[in-house]
Amino acid sequence: MRRALEEARRGRPSPNPHVGAVITTADGELVSVGHHERAGQAHAEVDAIRNAPFTEGTTLYVTMEPCNHHGRTPPCTEAILAAKIARVVIGAIDPKPHVPGAVEKLRAAGVEVVTDVLADECRALLADFTKHITTGRPFVTLKAAVTLDGRMAARTGDSKWITGELARAEAHRMRDGSDAVLVGVGTVLADDPRLDVRLVDGRSPTRVVLDRALRTPPSAAMLALPGATWIVHGPDVDAERSDALSRAGATLIEVPLANDVLSLDVALGALGRRDVVRLLVEGGPRVHGAFLAGGHADRMAVFVAPRVLGDDAAPGFASGAGVIDTIAAGWRLRRVRVRVLGDDVLVEGDVVRGA
Repeated sequence: MRRALEEARRGRPSPNPHVGAVITTADGELVSVGHHERAGQAHAEVDAIRNAPFTEGTTLYVTMEPCNHHGRTPPCTEAILAAKIARVVIGAIDPKPHVPGAVEKLRAAGVEVVTDVLADECRALLADFTKHITTGRPFVTLKAAVTLDGRMAARTGDSKWITGELARAEAHRMRDGSDAVLVGVGTVLADDPRLDVRLVDGRSPTRVVLDRALRTPPSAAMLALPGATWIVHGPDVDAERSDALSRAGATLIEVPLANDVLSLDVALGALGRRDVVRLLVEGGPRVHGAFLAGGHADRMAVFVAPRVLGDDAAPGFASGAGVIDTIAAGWRLRRVRVRVLGDDVLVEGDVVRGA
C-alpha cells in the first residue's frame, strides 16, 4: 500500500482524486503498478491491469475504493472482475461514490476484499478531493514566505527575496500541483506577479485575483501570459474597467459582498463549480486573515527564512482575522511536516482552530 501511495502522487487527475495501484502475486511478488494520470484516462486499477503481464489470481492494492459506475471510463469493478484478480486491498473508502456497492459487488463475485489499510494516509491523500466532492469548494492551502519574526515584507512592501532559490523553486512546484493560485488585488498592484511555474518544469495554474472594484490594470503581467486569469469582483463595477479587462483576456466572476467585502463563501463555490479542487492562496495578510476568519483554510505551507526585520510596521502573515485573546484561541497546525530547503525551512500542516 505504501508503494501504491507513492504511485498515487503521480499524474494530474484533477478534478478526480490521486489514486495509485499495485498488483502482486499471491505471495507478494510485484507484478505491476499504475496510477490515474488525467481525468478521462484510465483509473489506477485499470492502468495497473494494463501494465501487468498476467492478473489471474493476483492481489490488487489500491489507495481508494474502486469506482462502480460508468463515467468518462467504465467501472473499475468490472475491470477487476474481468482480470480475474483474487484479492483486493483498499486503503480508503470513496467519500461519496457515484454508485455505492463496489466492495459488495466484488465480494459477491468471490473476490476477497480487505479495507482500511493505511487508511489515515490514504484519506489524507484524498483530502482535497473529499472536500470538493462533498462541499463543492476547493481545498485551500495558504502559502507564504516569512522572516523569523513572521514578516512577509518590509514596511515599504519590498519582499524580494525573503527566501532562497530552493524555497522559491518549491513554491513553484506547489503551483504546478494546484488547479488555481489566488492573490488579492493589493498583491497585483504592488508586485505585478506572473503566478507561473517558470522556476520548474510543470504547468502554470489558473490565476485568480480577488478584486472588488476591478483595480487590476489591463496591462498586468499575468494577463499577457498563456492560460486563464479569473478576476473575482463585486457588484456595480465600472463598465469601462470591466470591458478593458475582458478585452485583455480576463474572465470576470461577480460575487456579492458580505460585511462590505467580497463573499469568500460564494467565491469559493464559484471556483469549485469550475473544477478548482486544489487552490493555493498566495495573498497578503488581509487575504490570509479573511480565509482563516471564515474557516476556509485547510492547510498552510509557510517558508521561514533566517532573517529578522524587527519592524512593527512590516506586514505579518495574517491580519484582520478578529480579536484573539489567548494563544489557545488561535489557529494551529496538525500533522506537521518540516523540511529544510537550503537556509530556509518549510513548515506544512493541516489548519485547526483552538488548542
